[in-house]
Amino acid sequence: MSRYDEEARYDRPKRRTRPRTKDRPSYDDAVTGFVITRDRGRYTCWVEPGDRVVTAMKARQLGRKGVIVGDQVKLDGDASGDEGTLARIVEVLPRTTLLRRSADDDDPVERPLVANADQLVIVVAVANPEPRTGLIDRFLVAAYDAGMRPLLCLTKTDLADPDPLLSIYRPLGVESVATQQGGDLSALREQLDNRTSVLVGHSGVGKSTLVNGLIPGADRAIGVVNEVTGRGRHTSVTALVLRLPAGGWIIDTPGIRSFGLAHVDPDHLIHAFPDLAEISEDCPRGCTHTESAPDCALDEAVSEGRADADRVASFRRLLASREGRTTTAVAEQEPT
Repeated sequence: MSRYDEEARYDRPKRRTRPRTKDRPSYDDAVTGFVITRDRGRYTCWVEPGDRVVTAMKARQLGRKGVIVGDQVKLDGDASGDEGTLARIVEVLPRTTLLRRSADDDDPVERPLVANADQLVIVVAVANPEPRTGLIDRFLVAAYDAGMRPLLCLTKTDLADPDPLLSIYRPLGVESVATQQGGDLSALREQLDNRTSVLVGHSGVGKSTLVNGLIPGADRAIGVVNEVTGRGRHTSVTALVLRLPAGGWIIDTPGIRSFGLAHVDPDHLIHAFPDLAEISEDCPRGCTHTESAPDCALDEAVSEGRADADRVASFRRLLASREGRTTTAVAEQEPT
């Protein structure tokens, strides 16, 4: 026996495997679902026709591809929605919009929050708790970056005058709607009908109260504001999609106290303002469009009357917010 044969006796036997194939299942019979919430690896999906709720898990072939609330997905397997059944998410359809945030301003890793929404409703209490304009600005940046329409929803306007807060955002052209505790919500409903809207805001501003008023039977838990800290308690712990009676969807999100924007490109942000984007084409290469930027075309346009000074200042405030800085105008509005 040769030396090779002698050593080969001790080799580990090779495992026999089936030959790989390039053919992949077509999933022609898969149904399309809409992810309405997620809980510990299980996804609840709304399926039409039939208006049924299907529980599903992510198929292995999706690998690390994330599935988030708002995704349109293909479901294979038992998509009847019967109790005890479990379908598989085999494909995530292309997203039209993606709301993202970073953990903080030094973290470049994006954390996708909601897919395929066309409107970001920024819920702000004018009092109890006091409005945090720095966080509002960050929500606006996220909306513009995602290609979503921002809407300011002011709550508790029976406690304080909303005009001082609205005056900060008028130059940006942000639309708004005002509500009172226990008041009429018809103006807000008009803004939500036939849209997919994400509700964001820090804890205690009244998001869950609005949801319960808009959708009878939603039964979202309602918290209170701490009298010492002036902050609300988290009552919504997961994002949840709810169907509006007149058509459309709202996505209620957990209360957010920070919103990192490290992933946002400033050049992408200015394109949300077509008038300023056109002017910025005359800026030097690499211009940051901030107050300290040399030879920024926005400054020249303001001095010549071709751009509104308040609008440029408001845009620059958003840039400052993206970078984690707070301008003097914003600092005056922050609670002490």
